[in-house]
Amino acid sequence: MKASHSLRKTCLMALLALGSSVAVAADKLPVLDVESLKPTREQTIASLNTVELLRRHHYNKMSLDDELSSEVFDTYLRQLDPQRSLFTARDIAEFEKNRRNLDDMLLAGDLNFGFQMHRQQIDRVNQRMVYILSILNQGIDTLDFNTEQTIQIDREDADWVADEDALKQLWRRQLKDEIIRLKLAGREDQAIGELLEKRYKNQQSRLAQTRSEDIFQNYINALAQVYDPHTQYMSPESAENFDINMSLSLEGIGAVLQSDDEFTKIVRLVPAGPAAKSEQLAPADRIVGVAQEQGEMVDVVGWRLDEVVKLIRGPKGSSVRLEVIPAANPKTDMTSRVVNLVRESVKLEDQAAKAEVLDFSEQGRDYRVGVIEVPGFYIDFKAYRRGDPDYRSTTRDVRRLLQELQEKEVDGIVLDLRNNGGGSLQEATELTGLFIERGPTVLVRDAQGQVQVLDDPDSGVAYTGPLAVMVNRLSASASEIFAGAMQDYGRALIVGEPTFGKGTVQSIQPLNHGELKLTLAKFYRVSGQSTQHRGVVPDISYPSLLETTDIGESSLPRALPWDTIKPVPYRMEAELGSLIEPLTARHSRRAADDPDFTYTLARIELDRAMKERKVLPLNEAKRREEQKAFEDKLLALENTRRKAKGEEPLESLEEEDPFLEAGNNPMTEPLEDKDKEDDPFLAETGHILIDLLQLKEQVVKAS
Repeated sequence: MKASHSLRKTCLMALLALGSSVAVAADKLPVLDVESLKPTREQTIASLNTVELLRRHHYNKMSLDDELSSEVFDTYLRQLDPQRSLFTARDIAEFEKNRRNLDDMLLAGDLNFGFQMHRQQIDRVNQRMVYILSILNQGIDTLDFNTEQTIQIDREDADWVADEDALKQLWRRQLKDEIIRLKLAGREDQAIGELLEKRYKNQQSRLAQTRSEDIFQNYINALAQVYDPHTQYMSPESAENFDINMSLSLEGIGAVLQSDDEFTKIVRLVPAGPAAKSEQLAPADRIVGVAQEQGEMVDVVGWRLDEVVKLIRGPKGSSVRLEVIPAANPKTDMTSRVVNLVRESVKLEDQAAKAEVLDFSEQGRDYRVGVIEVPGFYIDFKAYRRGDPDYRSTTRDVRRLLQELQEKEVDGIVLDLRNNGGGSLQEATELTGLFIERGPTVLVRDAQGQVQVLDDPDSGVAYTGPLAVMVNRLSASASEIFAGAMQDYGRALIVGEPTFGKGTVQSIQPLNHGELKLTLAKFYRVSGQSTQHRGVVPDISYPSLLETTDIGESSLPRALPWDTIKPVPYRMEAELGSLIEPLTARHSRRAADDPDFTYTLARIELDRAMKERKVLPLNEAKRREEQKAFEDKLLALENTRRKAKGEEPLESLEEEDPFLEAGNNPMTEPLEDKDKEDDPFLAETGHILIDLLQLKEQVVKAS
């Protein structure tokens, strides 16, 4: 298999052993000046401003009291030690004395306790590195991989260990686990040694460079994120990289990134960006290495997000290589692969909606289904503001494509919003107006409870025929507003997966030092339902390998809940409710015989069984047996799928296969360069639309 990387999301430090030839001199370790890390006057003032803005203006009205203090305490503790592998029970007992005092401290601008906790964490991380390096200096062969020891996979809710001796025993087990993971992923001992020597020297050096600003940002964000996950303090440097959208602001790969413990995780791919075009990257993939052109791969585990971004950005036309662990891998599979990308800007026309026609033959009759892929809700604001009559926008492009498809006499149309992360709220409203006569499209409720109604004031409809809207877990924001309106009006069938579920509105508030991104409002559908947390639930659901525990609003801690408000008056365009059951029955019969659907369902069950494990053996032979059993099952599933499609079976998982290499469900793949044979979910949506047409014809005949 390809070069592998053994990493674990939940482990603060990936700890592995070097070969006996690698020596680490204790007198060359970086010196930490922890006591110099103290809050500044600017940070104190910024904390007071943040507290006041949160109290007065955040959508989620909460009092900064003892109860909230306790939540801030727990949030901060999880930030500092997410796997409970740094602090001891004795440390926690000391910290607990101030659990209900943080509110008073923050109201007074006293940041000292937060800095004290973080300084102790830095000391303990350094202790851990020194201890691990001392084992590495002795060599991998000094560790026993034939024992009956086990290790807990996820320690987020584990008991705190008693003392520092118990911590060292835990660190030693984590080290053995990481070594086994790398061995199983195909790394040789020498390669492991070279990788880890660089990684830990790097991390130790970076730990010594910790700044007061780093501590302040972490502490004040423990407060901000108790309110909701999208409320965030940004230091002056972080504010420059807001959302890290590297293709729309600076040259880059076209991805939105965020920190995930010690890893850098892809949150979203920008439509038509280098990352999206590669079809080798997906949300929740973790970037563990970055290389320039033909340069050496730099291990970035444990790096700050801004530092990783600086490595990835570069001049237009230059190349960058990313080493990633695919999100579709089971959590215990740390196999990595290298993706080559050419940095470029994303042009508006590259993101534009596009259309094609799919031909079907059913019951002796030919059908034509038009498909319009909408990658984002865009508008050329510069051209719009200067009065250019030919400015580009999603609504204008879709209106033109609808006309073209109707001239081709299509029987129905599919709007494909898969992977559409949103964009212009104005465009979501105007696009809705292409399919309804007139009426409200979305409600916006602010922190004071006042509701603003956005509507389509224009009469006239661009298309009145059968319509389906495809969505997936990565359809978010404006996509959810549009899909929700289509569902409420009965104008379209919603097909696919529950959407992302981000139904909140943020605003940037400048501070004396940095900025505060603050949640001020929530979106609601015309039926009064929030798009927050639940997203839009499809009328007909498809299976997906994307786990809701990894992606989506519901995966974020303290996400604002789903709720409802009073609906506004609106006129249903059609009543599809009575047709959902027979449509679902027809779909289920087809899906039962569809190799891609059955494969996906079986793969979900296999992955679920892997995730349900609580402990792993630290015996290398047993781990190899477990991995072999999983790979055998995966190979059997893939070959069952291939046999059903008339394709040649694979001898092993190492053979080139786009479905396995990408690790993605076809449900997440765009229309570009595909036909209905390549995208079974798009083909099935076409069949469902034909079912809808047939059922409606039956109703007309019966009446």
